[in-house]
Amino acid sequence: MNGLAAAAPDPGLAEKLALFGRFVGDWEFDATWHLPDGGMRRGKGEWSFGWILEGRAIQDVWMVPSRAERRRTGAPLIGYGTTVRCYDRRLDAWRVTWNGVLDGYTTVLLARPQGDGILLEGKDADGNPMRWSFSEIAPRSFRWQRFVSKDGGKTWPLELEMRARRVAASV
Repeated sequence: MNGLAAAAPDPGLAEKLALFGRFVGDWEFDATWHLPDGGMRRGKGEWSFGWILEGRAIQDVWMVPSRAERRRTGAPLIGYGTTVRCYDRRLDAWRVTWNGVLDGYTTVLLARPQGDGILLEGKDADGNPMRWSFSEIAPRSFRWQRFVSKDGGKTWPLELEMRARRVAASV
Protein backbone atom coordinates (compact mmCIF):
# COMPACT_ATOMS: atom_id res chain seq x y z
CA MET A 1 0.00 0.00 0.00
CA ASN A 2 1.45 3.35 -1.05
CA GLY A 3 -0.30 6.40 0.36
CA LEU A 4 2.35 8.87 -0.80
CA ALA A 5 2.47 9.01 -4.62
CA ALA A 6 -0.58 9.80 -6.74
CA ALA A 7 -1.12 9.47 -10.48
CA ALA A 8 -3.02 12.72 -11.02
CA PRO A 9 -4.47 15.77 -9.25
CA ASP A 10 -7.61 15.45 -7.17
CA PRO A 11 -10.42 16.10 -9.71
CA GLY A 12 -12.22 18.53 -7.38
CA LEU A 13 -9.12 20.71 -7.09
CA ALA A 14 -7.58 20.22 -10.55
CA GLU A 15 -8.01 23.84 -11.65
CA LYS A 16 -6.35 25.30 -8.53
CA LEU A 17 -3.67 22.58 -8.48
CA ALA A 18 -2.64 23.41 -12.05
CA LEU A 19 -0.59 26.37 -10.76
CA PHE A 20 2.17 23.95 -9.68
CA GLY A 21 0.79 20.86 -11.42
CA ARG A 22 2.24 22.01 -14.74
CA PHE A 23 5.70 21.23 -13.34
CA VAL A 24 4.97 17.56 -12.63
CA GLY A 25 7.72 15.54 -14.28
CA ASP A 26 11.49 15.65 -14.51
CA TRP A 27 13.64 18.70 -15.19
CA GLU A 28 17.32 19.54 -15.51
CA PHE A 29 18.62 23.01 -14.74
CA ASP A 30 21.57 25.35 -14.83
CA ALA A 31 22.01 27.19 -11.53
CA THR A 32 23.84 30.45 -10.86
CA TRP A 33 24.52 31.60 -7.31
CA HIS A 34 25.14 35.36 -7.05
CA LEU A 35 27.66 35.74 -4.22
CA PRO A 36 27.80 38.73 -1.84
CA ASP A 37 31.27 39.69 -3.15
CA GLY A 38 29.89 40.03 -6.69
CA GLY A 39 31.20 36.65 -7.84
CA MET A 40 29.18 33.77 -9.20
CA ARG A 41 29.15 30.02 -8.77
CA ARG A 42 27.51 27.75 -11.31
CA GLY A 43 26.19 24.21 -11.26
CA LYS A 44 23.89 21.77 -13.00
CA GLY A 45 21.11 19.98 -11.23
CA GLU A 46 17.94 17.95 -11.51
CA TRP A 47 14.45 18.62 -10.21
CA SER A 48 11.55 16.16 -10.11
CA PHE A 49 7.94 17.09 -9.28
CA GLY A 50 5.15 14.62 -8.54
CA TRP A 51 1.62 14.36 -7.18
CA ILE A 52 1.25 13.11 -3.58
CA LEU A 53 -1.50 12.65 -0.97
CA GLU A 54 -4.17 11.39 -3.38
CA GLY A 55 -3.44 14.27 -5.76
CA ARG A 56 -4.02 17.00 -3.19
CA ALA A 57 -0.39 18.18 -3.01
CA ILE A 58 2.86 18.25 -4.99
CA GLN A 59 6.28 17.24 -3.78
CA ASP A 60 9.58 17.84 -5.50
CA VAL A 61 13.14 16.71 -5.01
CA TRP A 62 15.95 19.07 -6.07
CA MET A 63 19.67 18.38 -6.20
CA VAL A 64 22.96 19.90 -7.38
CA PRO A 65 24.89 18.37 -8.98
CA SER A 66 22.58 15.96 -10.75
CA ARG A 67 22.97 12.23 -10.20
CA ALA A 68 24.44 11.87 -13.71
CA GLU A 69 27.00 14.61 -13.02
CA ARG A 70 27.97 13.04 -9.69
CA ARG A 71 28.45 9.63 -11.36
CA ARG A 72 30.51 11.23 -14.12
CA THR A 73 32.72 13.45 -11.96
CA GLY A 74 32.48 12.09 -8.41
CA ALA A 75 31.47 15.58 -7.24
CA PRO A 76 29.72 15.77 -3.86
CA LEU A 77 26.19 17.08 -3.40
CA ILE A 78 26.12 20.80 -2.65
CA GLY A 79 22.33 21.22 -2.64
CA TYR A 80 19.69 18.60 -1.89
CA GLY A 81 16.19 18.76 -0.52
CA THR A 82 12.48 18.47 -0.98
CA THR A 83 9.55 20.84 -1.14
CA VAL A 84 5.94 20.01 -0.33
CA ARG A 85 3.27 22.28 -1.83
CA CYS A 86 -0.29 22.12 -0.46
CA TYR A 87 -3.18 24.23 -1.72
CA ASP A 88 -5.08 26.00 1.10
CA ARG A 89 -8.70 26.64 0.04
CA ARG A 90 -9.29 29.10 2.91
CA LEU A 91 -6.47 31.37 1.71
CA ASP A 92 -6.76 30.58 -2.00
CA ALA A 93 -2.99 30.18 -1.86
CA TRP A 94 -0.36 27.46 -1.54
CA ARG A 95 1.51 26.64 1.66
CA VAL A 96 5.02 25.61 0.68
CA THR A 97 7.64 23.97 2.91
CA TRP A 98 11.26 23.46 1.82
CA ASN A 99 13.50 21.04 3.70
CA GLY A 100 17.21 21.03 2.89
CA VAL A 101 18.67 17.69 3.97
CA LEU A 102 22.32 18.73 3.70
CA ASP A 103 22.16 21.89 5.79
CA GLY A 104 19.07 21.19 7.91
CA TYR A 105 17.43 24.37 6.61
CA THR A 106 13.62 24.48 6.59
CA THR A 107 11.48 27.37 5.44
CA VAL A 108 7.78 27.97 4.95
CA LEU A 109 6.43 30.21 2.21
CA LEU A 110 3.05 31.28 0.87
CA ALA A 111 2.61 31.08 -2.91
CA ARG A 112 0.17 32.78 -5.24
CA PRO A 113 -0.05 33.43 -8.96
CA GLN A 114 1.57 36.67 -10.06
CA GLY A 115 0.91 37.63 -13.66
CA ASP A 116 2.04 34.70 -15.78
CA GLY A 117 4.25 33.39 -12.97
CA ILE A 118 4.22 32.44 -9.32
CA LEU A 119 5.46 34.45 -6.33
CA LEU A 120 6.39 32.72 -3.05
CA GLU A 121 7.05 34.79 0.06
CA GLY A 122 8.55 33.83 3.40
CA LYS A 123 11.66 34.34 5.54
CA ASP A 124 15.19 32.99 5.22
CA ALA A 125 17.12 31.25 8.03
CA ASP A 126 18.10 34.63 9.51
CA GLY A 127 14.52 35.97 9.48
CA ASN A 128 15.05 38.20 6.44
CA PRO A 129 12.17 38.60 3.98
CA MET A 130 12.61 36.19 1.08
CA ARG A 131 10.92 35.79 -2.29
CA TRP A 132 11.06 32.89 -4.69
CA SER A 133 9.61 33.23 -8.15
CA PHE A 134 8.74 31.03 -11.10
CA SER A 135 8.64 33.02 -14.35
CA GLU A 136 9.04 32.59 -18.09
CA ILE A 137 6.98 29.41 -17.68
CA ALA A 138 6.54 27.37 -20.85
CA PRO A 139 5.68 23.68 -21.38
CA ARG A 140 9.37 22.72 -21.61
CA SER A 141 11.14 25.42 -19.57
CA PHE A 142 10.92 27.89 -16.70
CA ARG A 143 13.03 30.29 -14.68
CA TRP A 144 13.25 30.13 -10.88
CA GLN A 145 14.81 32.85 -8.71
CA ARG A 146 15.48 33.48 -5.00
CA PHE A 147 15.72 37.02 -3.67
CA VAL A 148 16.49 37.96 -0.04
CA SER A 149 16.15 41.46 1.42
CA LYS A 150 18.59 42.27 4.20
CA ASP A 151 17.31 45.84 4.57
CA GLY A 152 13.67 45.28 5.49
CA GLY A 153 12.36 45.07 1.93
CA LYS A 154 14.04 48.15 0.44
CA THR A 155 16.18 46.11 -1.95
CA TRP A 156 15.86 42.52 -3.20
CA PRO A 157 19.24 41.21 -4.42
CA LEU A 158 19.16 38.03 -6.48
CA GLU A 159 20.89 35.12 -4.69
CA LEU A 160 20.09 32.14 -6.89
CA GLU A 161 18.70 31.64 -10.38
CA MET A 162 17.86 28.38 -12.12
CA ARG A 163 16.91 27.91 -15.76
CA ALA A 164 15.08 24.59 -16.06
CA ARG A 165 14.38 22.39 -19.09
CA ARG A 166 11.94 19.49 -19.12
CA VAL A 167 13.54 16.08 -19.52
CA ALA A 168 11.82 13.99 -22.18
CA ALA A 169 9.96 11.03 -20.72
CA SER A 170 11.53 7.70 -21.52
CA VAL A 171 9.52 5.40 -23.76
